[in-house]
Amino acid sequence: MSRKSPTYWDYVKVEEILSQQKGLSDSEDDLTNDEVMFITIHQIDELWFKLALRELVSIRDLFAAEHVAEQSLSSAVRGLRRTVLLFKQVATHFELMETLTTRDYLSFRDKLSPASGFQSAQLREIEIIMGLESSERIPLGHETYLRALKYADGSESPASRRVRARLEDRPSLLQALDDWLHRTPIHGSLPDDPNDDEHIRATIEAFLQAHVDEINKVRARAIADALTEKDRARLDARYSREVDSARTFLLAEDLEDVDDAQRRRRSRIRASLLFIESYRELPLLAWPREILDSIVALEQTFLIFRQRHARMVERVIGRRTGTGGSAGVDYLDQTALKYRVFRDVWAVRTLLLRKQALPKLGNPEYYGFAEGRE
Repeated sequence: MSRKSPTYWDYVKVEEILSQQKGLSDSEDDLTNDEVMFITIHQIDELWFKLALRELVSIRDLFAAEHVAEQSLSSAVRGLRRTVLLFKQVATHFELMETLTTRDYLSFRDKLSPASGFQSAQLREIEIIMGLESSERIPLGHETYLRALKYADGSESPASRRVRARLEDRPSLLQALDDWLHRTPIHGSLPDDPNDDEHIRATIEAFLQAHVDEINKVRARAIADALTEKDRARLDARYSREVDSARTFLLAEDLEDVDDAQRRRRSRIRASLLFIESYRELPLLAWPREILDSIVALEQTFLIFRQRHARMVERVIGRRTGTGGSAGVDYLDQTALKYRVFRDVWAVRTLLLRKQALPKLGNPEYYGFAEGRE
């Protein structure tokens, strides 16, 4: 029996897709063009989220492996860059949403209540797989975000089941990336080497001294150009805080309620970030540095998506209470401000030095390419 020849519409499921824009009505003929557009844009967003999730899971799985071959890092960079573009695509939809006037939207907004875009399970999944912890979430009100994903009677929904499953899908990308960074050879020293702790401390101290030298040059010029004694004191204090902050960060002295082992681990991760960024021209560090740059681009694009979302909502409906009972625009603005995951990757950029000021690289021969080396 011969196989039926495939068609475009069967492969892409065109008819099935085009039949799904009727919302809560029996037919989309009962809806205005504005409402059909609103539904369609959110459906497209969910499809972009699906692709982003697939990419993030693949990247996470790569870094969660016990050994991450340097040859595989290019695939991770490609996945990260693709995810950045996906979030950019979602953000462009807000411009189309802004063709809705306030009156247009209000004509069907009440149909949504108490539904909310907050109930997008895939967006919650993206936050979870990236590394946002439940303890860091901003509450909608009295209920937790997991309760908001259930049906009104408290029973499990497809959304709540999806998010609960993702919560059990460990590690997050942040955790996997941390593990990978912790294993980074620094001046050729590995975490399992007998004297690695002393080596890392010496590396940090050498960098901090170089950092102080650079800061002092800038401080001297700034103070010399200051017009008043008050300005000179203010500038001196500011640069002193910058020096102190660098030490606190690299030695992980900012962490609370952690033991010495956890503090040393975080210190080594931060030293790895600094090492990769500082000596990025070395062959073995070229792709790791691209990973870090792509992680920054990923979170930056996600933050811009959140901020763009808030401005679209404010433009269309002002600062009304959200359909799900949230604070609306205020809630969205808070998520854009506080939902930061890869904080150390961003923070290390404050400490970076010009190439000429860097401490001398130890064991440079280690950082040529070698087959099978992580």
